[in-house]
Amino acid sequence: MTTATAELLTVPEVMVRLKVGRSTVYDLIRSRRLTSITIGRPRRIPADAVRDFIVDQIEEAA
Repeated sequence: MTTATAELLTVPEVMVRLKVGRSTVYDLIRSRRLTSITIGRPRRIPADAVRDFIVDQIEEAA
């Protein structure tokens, strides 16, 4: 999937997928561990970025 056609998620959608709170999602964005873009005012997180984050966490734990 190319970046131009990537599914964009809202912060609440990422919260559900990662089972974490709002502040944790924003901390991940702030620390650049989770890629996001701003469209107008709200943040959007590519679904690929969430998958990459999960894979990175699994690799770190191994």
